Amino acid sequence: MDLGTANSIIIHNDKIVVDEPSVVAIENKTDKLLAVGTPAHQMEGKEPPGIRTVRPLRDGVIADFNAAEMMIRGMVKMVSSKRHWFSPSLRMVVCIPSGSTEVEIRAVRDSSEHAGGRDVYMIYEPMALGIGLDVEAPEGNMIVDIGGGTTEIAVISLGGIVSNKSIRIAGNDLTTDIQEHMGRVHNLKVGTTMAEQIKINVGSALPVLEDPPEPYIVTGPNRMTALPMEVPVTYEEISHCIEKSISKMEAAVLAALEQTPPELYADIVRNGIYLAGGGALLRGLAKRFTDKIRIEFKVAEDPLHAVANGTGVALKNINRFSFLIR
Repeated sequence: MDLGTANSIIIHNDKIVVDEPSVVAIENKTDKLLAVGTPAHQMEGKEPPGIRTVRPLRDGVIADFNAAEMMIRGMVKMVSSKRHWFSPSLRMVVCIPSGSTEVEIRAVRDSSEHAGGRDVYMIYEPMALGIGLDVEAPEGNMIVDIGGGTTEIAVISLGGIVSNKSIRIAGNDLTTDIQEHMGRVHNLKVGTTMAEQIKINVGSALPVLEDPPEPYIVTGPNRMTALPMEVPVTYEEISHCIEKSISKMEAAVLAALEQTPPELYADIVRNGIYLAGGGALLRGLAKRFTDKIRIEFKVAEDPLHAVANGTGVALKNINRFSFLIR
């Protein structure tokens, strides 16, 4: 299971069986779970006073213990209701950010056990990602995983993480940048879901692209008059407004490279750096990093599911991989 700030994915028998937004809808009076995943995501920002939508994870870490447990349980139920695979006691491998503290690790473990996990193993996200490479070989690979809440940068060698940097600047921060920009520059009030749509449609890390997307029309209320407005947004504009956050990611990659032993550094220059997570889909990001850092950045295949796929491999080879945390 890849517990993400934005999306959570469950893999079973090498197949992705659940891929849903990490949101739950809860009734206020009774604290009863109303919806998990997509149905809860559709309620976000539209709920009446009796219902609240909660994102249990913030910055890659469980922020609301109760909601997290409900979400894991709800998602596990989705799988077992589709087919009767699961016996009530499950063996689970869950991904956690590489910068997790003991307390944060325990929160994930407890939530998973309460949701029905009998054997719960944890794996650091960069390790899960790297499993497609030979992580146990004595050579260095660098992985940058840009999720919703955290950007994980790690150098892997001999089945362990040699140097890592986990910064809490990721996809959600880009969304917030876009929201603030629309308010500041266009006087337009934009919700999180709309800002996310802008990022998907015209988000770009470079002000000049070879294959530019069409401008995206945003509709919303004027902040002063509350009258409806329509604003076309171009990718150049978005590239300027997310510039600061992207620069911080760049700085973090450089800081992780600085801590890397020279022998591994040479391997990384030779092998290139792998980009994964939803942030890897941002237009021009790999090219921008490559130009700035002068090491080739490659986008992993299926970057959104790369971590979850690695978790699936780890689950099958639990006895072989020494880097799984029990």
